[in-house]
Amino acid sequence: MRDTVPRTDLIVCPHCDAAWSLARPEPGERAVCQRCHTVLITPRRKAGMQIIALATAVLFLIIAAAIFPFLTISAGGTTNSVSILEAALAFSDGPLILLALATAALIVFIPLTRVLLSLYVLVPLVLDRPPAPHAARAFRLSEALRPWSMAEVFVIGCAVALIKISELADVTFGPAFWMFAALVVLVVLQESFLCRWSVWNALSEPQKS
Repeated sequence: MRDTVPRTDLIVCPHCDAAWSLARPEPGERAVCQRCHTVLITPRRKAGMQIIALATAVLFLIIAAAIFPFLTISAGGTTNSVSILEAALAFSDGPLILLALATAALIVFIPLTRVLLSLYVLVPLVLDRPPAPHAARAFRLSEALRPWSMAEVFVIGCAVALIKISELADVTFGPAFWMFAALVVLVVLQESFLCRWSVWNALSEPQKS
């Protein structure tokens, strides 16, 4: 009968599936796959608190950006302000309702879900407490949703659209626009601080004992 105990002395590259002997780097160093150069481990001192602070800021920015005016457009003596959710759900009454709901999910609800899952998983670990119930499943779901969190794609699309609209009307950025721009930057910082191997290792330690 084969031994089914997980190998803790190996690490597998998530990009090219190469297996390497695990050598834990010191804080500030990083372990890189020698085949495809994917970063495997990036431990940082006090990274947990930094990630929680960034995630909390992202949470408030997402909620505020979804409520406050995103753009104000003036043309022909008519002025109209629109929020992100109103823009995403503009066609929700017609045959494009599925597209409208998908757009709202990709730019608001999925990023919101990911940040809530991150806080649910990381807060107990950073406070040196046992992982929350089903924390591994929650972190796995957060990682599965990562490709579908498209806030930065929305910002790029808005930038392209605004260049064309500005020739036809006066466009004024609302507070939600700047909140969303800051949100994208904070999400990038949060992703750069997060060492996924460290999270999985912390979640598996109670099971080993």
